[in-house]
Formats: sequence, structure tokens, C-alpha cells
Amino acid sequence: MAGSPNNNAHKPRWLLAELTYACPLQCPYCSNPVDYSQYPTELSTEDWKRVLTEARKMGAVQLGLSGGEPLARTDLAEIVRHARGLGYYSNLITSGYGLTEARIVELKEAGLDHIQVSIQASTQELNDHIAGTKSYSHKQDVARLVKKHGYPMVLCVVIHRQNIHQMADILAMASELGADYLELANTQYYGWAHKNRDLLLPSREQFETAEKIAQDYKETVKGKMKIYYVVPDYYEDRPKACMNGWGTTFLTVAPDGVALPCHSARELPGLDCPNVTDFSVDEIWNDSKAFNFFRGDDWMKEPCRSCSEKSEDFGGCRCQAYLLTGDMYNTDPVCSKSPNKHLVQEAIDQAMASAAQTVEVPLVFRNTKNSKNLSD
Repeated sequence: MAGSPNNNAHKPRWLLAELTYACPLQCPYCSNPVDYSQYPTELSTEDWKRVLTEARKMGAVQLGLSGGEPLARTDLAEIVRHARGLGYYSNLITSGYGLTEARIVELKEAGLDHIQVSIQASTQELNDHIAGTKSYSHKQDVARLVKKHGYPMVLCVVIHRQNIHQMADILAMASELGADYLELANTQYYGWAHKNRDLLLPSREQFETAEKIAQDYKETVKGKMKIYYVVPDYYEDRPKACMNGWGTTFLTVAPDGVALPCHSARELPGLDCPNVTDFSVDEIWNDSKAFNFFRGDDWMKEPCRSCSEKSEDFGGCRCQAYLLTGDMYNTDPVCSKSPNKHLVQEAIDQAMASAAQTVEVPLVFRNTKNSKNLSD
């Protein structure tokens, strides 16, 4: 039964610590909740240390430090140092904005293992427009500094209709910067991206053209740069395996301490997500309603319930099912077996109609003013 305790559950392996919702950028595809302004509280340094300790005791080994912009936390190095002492492999997921050479040195001395820097586009004009902040030159400088101090250079570029035409230039930029890894992440339509879907979703033709450019470039830089291409759900016939199975691998803790089975689960109704200030990580993982809600397959409706692939994709994304169908128990409508597959095509058609309009509609940028307006 959904929400029943399961003390035989897999233990968490990956902890995503969303340290803050504060961010100098205003990316219109941000995965933070649209109503993030309603959650201004942040965990203290000691709270984060306790969460890291409890999760590590349960078996977590990978630590992602994200936000918002995690560099906004002045205690970041202290948190990293604590993570190093516990034996985590720590990864800073950052816009790079505000990351100085002195801060890189401080974080390296604290034991940070990995830095992933995001860039929004291959040109200053488009990068700064999408980010809502003049950041392009600084991001390039940061990428070089990261490599200078012995880290592998890991770049992440979120792909959408506003920048997909730059695919060849994005690849060339990454190569010129000396990137060791490049993640080309097609936008996932949750949070702010869902709000801006009509303006961000590329056409199938745009996607296929960009994918071919990226796949061909892989051969050109083979042995020099690894390229990871995250395909867009809307043009697939099978859904991604949601979080590798709900409550099996990933644990996200939001800035205010709310524990989430996935970073978008706050959008789902009735989960009653617990807070780490009220419960231990062990209690949350094993006994909470939220983390047991979609464990296993007892919750599944048809066609998932009798599907031979249910142990591979777990019915797909619960958040996507909810956002597109209004029922989080439904099969992810990306799946060709879903009776709601037509809703994905309708979303694509709506986005293409928007693209054809002669009157330009502005993006809704991720900032506190817009968050408050959308939360009212």
C-alpha cells in the first residue's frame, strides 16, 4: 500500500543537498519550485552536518551540493570539509557566478572532489539573456580556473528552443575551453521550465538536427572530451526510469529541510514530505509516507501493472504524469503504451503554435518577484 513503512528498502546512495534557493541567475528552465519564495527558511550549518552524517551512516556516498546557487552559502567550505571527513565524494553544481580563484582554493583545501559549471549558450548575448545576468565572460574564466586547479572541467549546457540552434558552436566552445566532460541536457519540463514550456520546447526537427551534430562531434573528440546527451522526454516512446526507482537511490533535501524522493516531488499532492528538523534521515527514508508512496509496484494502474517493462522504467516520472494528466498514479504519458500519449503531442503542438506566432511572448524568468506573483 502506498505510504506503508518498508524497512527492507534500498538505502540511499546519492544525497542532493539543495543548500539555498538564493541565486544571482534567473534561468527560465530552473528546476526549483515556482513557489520557492514561500520557503525562505534555510537549514543551519549544524543541521546540514547532521543530515550529511545521518545519510552517510545509511550508506550514501555521492553528495551533490546545489541550489539555487550553493556559493551563496558562506559556510560552503565548512560543509564540504565535513563531507570529506565522512568519506563522501562531493560535487559542486554551480553557475560559477561568484566563484573566484580564492574560493576554488578554499574549497579544494576543504576536500571538494568535483565542480560542474553551467553555461547557458555559446554567445555572450544569448547566455546573459537566458541567465538574466551578465555572466558569460565570468563563467568562461571560472571554467578555466577550475581546470587550472586540478579539477576535471565539467560543463553543463541545458538545451532548449532558445539555444538549440547553437549546438555546433556550443560544442566548439566546450572544446576551446578544454572541457573534459560536456553534459548536453535537454530541458526537463518541471518547475520553471514547465511554466515556460511553450517558449522552450524545440521541434522534433530541431532536436534531431542537434542530436546528429552532437553525436557526430563525439567521434571528433573521442578520447579528449566525453559528451553526455540527455534526450528530451517528449520525443521518446519510453519514459526514463524515475529516480532509478522511487525511494531506492536518491534523497534530496531542500533548503528548508524538506526531504524529497526527487527534486520536483514538492509539486505532487498529498505526499506530506517530512522535514529533517523533525525526523532523522533513517526515519524519513524507511518510515515516511512520502518515501514509501511509490516504492514497489502495488500503486501502479494499468497498463503499468501488467507491463513487462515495469521493473525497468517504474512507470516513468510521477511528476510528469501529474503535470500532464492531473493524476500522479497514471502511466507517464511519454510512454507509447499510455492512453494519455496524445497529451504529449498536444503539448508539442501548442509549443510549435507559440513558436509560429509573430507577437513575441516574454519568458517568465526565475526570480523572487515572479515567484511571489505566481504563488499568490
